[in-house]
Amino acid sequence: MVKLTAAATASIPRIVIFALTIVYGLAGLFGRDPWKNEDSIGFGVMWHLHTSSWQDWLIPSLAGREQSMGAPLPYWLGASLMDLFGSWIGDSNAARLYSALCFFVTAIAIWYACYLLGRRKEVQPMSFALGGQPNTRDYGMTLADGALLIFLACVGLAQRTHETTPMMAQLMGLSIVMYGTIRGLDKPWQGGAWTGLGLVILGLSSNWALTTLIAIATALAVFFCQIKLRFRWTLSSLVIAIVGIGIWPLLWQVFAVSPAVQEAALQAWAQTPPMHRYIAWNSLQFMGVNFWAYAWPVWPLALVALVHWVRHEDAGAWRAPHLCIPLGLLLAGLIYVLFRVEANEHDLIILIPPMAILAAFSLPILRRSVISFIDWFAMLSFTIIAIAIWLIWFAKTTGFPASTADNVARYIPGFEVQFSWVTLLIALGITGLWLWVVQWRTSRAPKVIWRCLIISASGTTLMWVLLMTLWLPTINYAKTYRFVAERLVQAAPANASCIDTSNLGAAQLASFSYFTRLPLADNPACPYVLTHNASTATAFSALHDKKLKLLWEDRRAADRDERLRLYEVIPE
Repeated sequence: MVKLTAAATASIPRIVIFALTIVYGLAGLFGRDPWKNEDSIGFGVMWHLHTSSWQDWLIPSLAGREQSMGAPLPYWLGASLMDLFGSWIGDSNAARLYSALCFFVTAIAIWYACYLLGRRKEVQPMSFALGGQPNTRDYGMTLADGALLIFLACVGLAQRTHETTPMMAQLMGLSIVMYGTIRGLDKPWQGGAWTGLGLVILGLSSNWALTTLIAIATALAVFFCQIKLRFRWTLSSLVIAIVGIGIWPLLWQVFAVSPAVQEAALQAWAQTPPMHRYIAWNSLQFMGVNFWAYAWPVWPLALVALVHWVRHEDAGAWRAPHLCIPLGLLLAGLIYVLFRVEANEHDLIILIPPMAILAAFSLPILRRSVISFIDWFAMLSFTIIAIAIWLIWFAKTTGFPASTADNVARYIPGFEVQFSWVTLLIALGITGLWLWVVQWRTSRAPKVIWRCLIISASGTTLMWVLLMTLWLPTINYAKTYRFVAERLVQAAPANASCIDTSNLGAAQLASFSYFTRLPLADNPACPYVLTHNASTATAFSALHDKKLKLLWEDRRAADRDERLRLYEVIPE
């Protein structure tokens, strides 16, 4: 049990928490192209559904390729948002509203899940003889604010939560499962409905392994938890999950999809992304190298909370809902990542919501030295990053200092500097707010338990907004296929009726389909062939016993390894 006064649990002003969340969630969603790799692929599938007939919605694919892209929900959502808003704000901007939707729902679910846990009697601070301890509602709100700030402060989320990938829907589904399970402690019917909905979102946006692991982890957490969930929660969550996930295969039957196509779609659903039946060494190495920086400062706070609540409470403390439920989901996420054939940063997204809940319960017991370290480390790190962003922007805009400007030009040859007063004013405004936050934190000694998080959350927001204003044209130039696609259009013969893309990567195909409107098709019989490296062209030539004539070769300015080539097939 912790000792806290009411003053220590004063909640953050609502305007601050809302502004941080909204600015962080919306920055970087608009005014840019789809980026290589996963962002382009996700957008490409959404755009294909948006521009094709309703039959293509039954089994989403990329640019008409016969290969199913797996679970359909992320693509359905993105394509639907294009249908609704694409004519107003542009297709790529409308598709990224999907990312905003998933992000904001996740933030709300994390806040309310922690709020409900923070009101429970087993986590309440010690009562004083003369009063002065926080009331239940204020304590719950303060912990919920802390969980949301921890989520926003996670360094690795910045880019990944602004991309059109299926992992965003997985993040939303996991957070809703967590909220529903916690809500079910008090309101079983309502909680079961939310848990079932979360499982439906997971089932229709991920492979079977993740959905199964989360379902099993939730069931085990409920079984071992000190507070037993009722039959009504179990019934409602199971019924909604089974019926909701079964909607997709049911559509195949209703619209008479062929058995062969159904079998291929089921295989893609089960193995997109691919999984091992054992711990993958590559994934274990990836976790060992990248997890600590990606999940900073979430993981150390979560570890502090676990150690404190298990060591300083009774032997069964780990079975309390505020530990058992998020810990179960965290372990399921870790198992999933380790069994991935080749884990990447997108997979780590699902680890953050349960860790943020656990980390929030470290706030009442953090020592002053730890708080000071987190504060000063965040302050120093983000200030240095902000200075670097400003200096490099100044150099590429003015040409001074020349060495820095030359380095930028060497990395992205051909980039033309774009100056905008609007983005400059936004960047100056967010920098001014950062300086005000730093001044507030260093000039006072607030006793509130969330004080060590305001610098970290504000710092990630500062970093991301500066990148998405001052650096957005540069980053977009480096990561988009727009400019190389425009050169492809100029190089392609005017009478080209078909260009074979069967040897083209998914990201390139998605981008070229969107930017060029050329007659692209996965058809070896086409008179022209588009590839992204020389070896695939050689293999194609040997496999089909055809001679190829190189018509065009190019690459993105920032990619020194990729070589895009257009060949003409020489007739026999």
